[in-house]
Amino acid sequence: MGSKLGASVAALVLAIPLLIGAGVAGIIRPLFGSSAAAGALTCTPDGTPTGTVVGLTAEQMGNAAIIVAVGKQRGVPEAGWVIAIAAAMQESGLRNLYYGDRDSLGLFQQRPSMGWGTPHQVATPTYAAAKFFEHLTATPNWQTMSVNDAAQAVQGSGFPNAYAQHENAARAIVAAVAGVRCQPAPATTGTGDCTNIQTATAAAMTAINYACGQRGLPYVWGGNGAQDGGFDCSGLTTAAYAAAGLALPRTADAQYRAGPRVPAGQPLLPGDLVFFGTEQHVHHVGLYLGAGLMIDAPDVDQVIKIEPYLWAGADFLSGTRPTSEPAP
Repeated sequence: MGSKLGASVAALVLAIPLLIGAGVAGIIRPLFGSSAAAGALTCTPDGTPTGTVVGLTAEQMGNAAIIVAVGKQRGVPEAGWVIAIAAAMQESGLRNLYYGDRDSLGLFQQRPSMGWGTPHQVATPTYAAAKFFEHLTATPNWQTMSVNDAAQAVQGSGFPNAYAQHENAARAIVAAVAGVRCQPAPATTGTGDCTNIQTATAAAMTAINYACGQRGLPYVWGGNGAQDGGFDCSGLTTAAYAAAGLALPRTADAQYRAGPRVPAGQPLLPGDLVFFGTEQHVHHVGLYLGAGLMIDAPDVDQVIKIEPYLWAGADFLSGTRPTSEPAP
């Protein structure tokens, strides 16, 4: 990891003013889908000044909003958001790059060969931000460090003093996106597409983003992640919702019984869990994406992938909608 964009990125940090109150939907669309589409989150200032930043595109501001949202979700203080934004500005210019030095990828140019995750994972903004914050908060005394030194402690760049130049811009960006509040808009049946996800809740968005980042990993019975070489079906759904801060039981059968069930007569929504089997024996679970598609770890000798949830002969049972509220 280290600077890939040099002076072109540095040009973004010079005295960036805020345009208060403008472009809120444009900031959040890359995270939650178009606000004009059914099922997107409707995001408003909610009494807190917010806006865009001159010189940055909607893509860049959307990625900044993702980073801040993940930081909030993980309980990281605002100082950590600034550090993460400064790091991403230096590494990628706040763009989700699918190339980089050696095998570096994504917002933070994390390297799969150095243990940061699979290529799919590090190129998934929510995963990349979560890994950055995981390493940051594990760094002793990070909150007493300068922005530059804290970012360098995580990134290990060959340009160890490069992050300081982005501090003022990072603070301006955080000020522009931190006040955004999001509420569910009318529900959507979803797109079924990992690159254009629309959900009614931030938790569902995070879970789907996480699961999409695991595509290509093999099915491993009892697997809980890359450390086990892959996932089994319920291991994937457990980890996906753990990334969203929701604890699920570990097995498909227990997840089904934990509920809550999708209300009768209502369509499945992206983020719902879809179960297969019988009331007496649930044997499989996937994560619904919309458009009749789910992402799942199907079986031995297969990989995590997107596929129809109602394939020929599928013994679909029902769906549940994970929530932080306890099951009745």
